[in-house]
Amino acid sequence: MAQNKYSILLPTYNERENLPLIIWLINKTLSESGIDFEVIIIDDGSPDGTLDVAKQLQKIFGEKKIILRPREKKLGLGTAYIHGIKHATGNYIIIMDADLSHHPKFIPQFIKKQKEGNYDIISGTRYIGDGGVYGWDLRRKLISRGANFLARVLLRPGASDLTGSFRLYKKEILEKLIAACGSKGYVFQMEMIVRARQFGYAVGEVPITFVDRFYGESKLGGNEVIQYATGLLRLFATT
Repeated sequence: MAQNKYSILLPTYNERENLPLIIWLINKTLSESGIDFEVIIIDDGSPDGTLDVAKQLQKIFGEKKIILRPREKKLGLGTAYIHGIKHATGNYIIIMDADLSHHPKFIPQFIKKQKEGNYDIISGTRYIGDGGVYGWDLRRKLISRGANFLARVLLRPGASDLTGSFRLYKKEILEKLIAACGSKGYVFQMEMIVRARQFGYAVGEVPITFVDRFYGESKLGGNEVIQYATGLLRLFATT
């Protein structure tokens, strides 16, 4: 049987400082575990020179490991994944953030858990076991916990962390889910899990620690909170 290959989709926007470290960590962690992987960097026209850094990294790690699929401007997370999947050669897709909030050390745990139960999706969760969040103030923690609690009550998705964006998918499952999702941005991750439950896909969870970004601006503001609330209600009405 051919070895599984894992395509890591890394959407970036102004991640110049973070990108070298996250790529180094991914390469170190997965190479040491003997995991066959590629990283697809989808940069959305970052004005800070993220793409130039990505090109340097491609020279260092090689074109087979680092694949650059930039876009002209900021087009959102959902479309970044669609764009990335088109170029993925792996039979499994891993999505994660490029800002060092997701540590690649959890990826081998995702893979192990997926194999054990032949899960369609493995979702990293901050809210069970020894999962947690570091570097957030109380307001951010309350918003996140509140958002997840509300979503669990309204949508009963059978998962504890709906807004996280650190996950492993079987490639064909991810393609089907993206096709079924109407949301963009912050709500997109939540809808993916809700639709997965609707379609009867098996979702496993692995506790992760989420660390707030070191460099650059956080992407969560009041606008996202409103987006989330409207998205949640729309999902509640349609599932």
